[in-house]
Amino acid sequence: MSRLCHVTGVFLVMADMQGLAGSADQETMSHEESTEESEEDDSEEEPKLKYERLSNGVSDILQEDAASCMTVHEKFLALGTHNGKVYLLDIQGNMTQRFDISTVKINQISLDESGEHVGVCAEDGKVQVFGLYSREGLHEIFDCPIKIVAVHPQFGRSACKQFVTGGKKLILYERTWLNRWKTAILHEGEGTITNIKWRGNFIAWSNNMGVKILDVITRQRITNVPRDDKSLRPDMYPCSLFWKDNLTLVIGWGKSVKICSVKERHAGEMRDLPNRYVEIVSQFDTEFFISGIAPLCDQFVMLFFVKETSDNANKELCARPRLDIIQPQTDSCEEVSSDAITVRGFQENECRDYRLEYSEGESLFYIISPRDVVVAKERDQDDHIDWLLGRKKYEEALMAAEISQKNIKRHEVLDIGLAYITHLVEKGDYDTAARKCQKILGKNMKLWEEEVYRFKKIGQLKAISKYLPRGDLRLRPVIYEMILDEFLRSDYEGFSTLIREWPGDLYNNKTIVMALKAHLSRDPSNRTLLKALAEL
Repeated sequence: MSRLCHVTGVFLVMADMQGLAGSADQETMSHEESTEESEEDDSEEEPKLKYERLSNGVSDILQEDAASCMTVHEKFLALGTHNGKVYLLDIQGNMTQRFDISTVKINQISLDESGEHVGVCAEDGKVQVFGLYSREGLHEIFDCPIKIVAVHPQFGRSACKQFVTGGKKLILYERTWLNRWKTAILHEGEGTITNIKWRGNFIAWSNNMGVKILDVITRQRITNVPRDDKSLRPDMYPCSLFWKDNLTLVIGWGKSVKICSVKERHAGEMRDLPNRYVEIVSQFDTEFFISGIAPLCDQFVMLFFVKETSDNANKELCARPRLDIIQPQTDSCEEVSSDAITVRGFQENECRDYRLEYSEGESLFYIISPRDVVVAKERDQDDHIDWLLGRKKYEEALMAAEISQKNIKRHEVLDIGLAYITHLVEKGDYDTAARKCQKILGKNMKLWEEEVYRFKKIGQLKAISKYLPRGDLRLRPVIYEMILDEFLRSDYEGFSTLIREWPGDLYNNKTIVMALKAHLSRDPSNRTLLKALAEL
């Protein structure tokens, strides 16, 4: 794999067994670890994703059972288990419904686009396709394990009552006008079918030999993409598929990625050939074995199975899976980010134990393993501000908050500004801190007075004096008098300058004159004080 940019960091999703900070009940996983050195470390890149363990009902389910598969709809999640159960969950992981499909492993759950019809298949050959809100359904039992099922994306429409199953054969089921089901064998003889993805008029599937695409309308098979590494057992290192759009299929298998484009064949080229063909527009290899692949705009999110060699023995160990963001190119790829994810029980997991599912509309990515489900999501502007604050980049955080003021939910511009002032004061950069008060405090006279007293406490009233409000909005006279008194005690020239520059109605003139005369009584010939007295 072309590693054109470095790994941005290793982020550990909390797991009880690892003894990492926090407990399993504390679900949000923070990337920020504030250090004194981080402020100067400009080379550190901001992470692209954040992680959260799917808890609530999922935690209870996985204490007694193990996850085998999951399918994501924008409204809910469907989780299959090794004990033959299918659970419907809300987005927070709370169980809303349970179906006892089998007593053995659920291999796949398929949903149509509406989320109203579901297909389920199990290791004992059971297949069920049914409506979640209707009585329609079909139950089949095969004499071999059914590894995969896919319902038509528009299954709810009367003209689209179709689904396919994959075991030793790829079988298409269609409901006839008499409400009966007829079947057609679309393919067989190349080993077990392990994955199916249906998009529009195309069905893509993988078997021991490679990946095929079928045009459902014409019933023409339009391509065969051989798998590269035939030494890998397809049941241990399964194929990952997704349709990037209606005409672009992405294949991840072993350590290879292929981007395939379905194209129209010109009429003059047809002869006895299908009217479509597939062109591999990009192909590249990866460093680790692929457990899942999903789209993120023009990039890919890839879940990798990783093995490491132990230090004290020449033995490979299962390491934490990695979730990378990859920028594909024609014959290589650029690694944008890479996170190591601590899921429960990763030490016992194999490549086939992981799945990567995603919600298209929200850029949510679900990492499924037997004992854990972790959600990865794109970081928002609040997260960006958190990252900046964690590295004491207050000015950048303030700018980011001001630009995104309408979109941020967890931060307030004023709070960030006050933290910035405090940071500058703690650094000893009093003049900058005082100058920033003008923009940050604005018309909030209460906060202005609080800052003045803070500057007094640290002996820096002079620093803030030239930035105080003195127009239509003003502080109480006692504030200005306190600052004038400070100058009068230590800086006659500065005192005289303020008397010239400040409007006379900012303070009580008599109070200042009395204080000035007290100083003149000790130094009656001081020309600076005499001049200031004349000004008053």
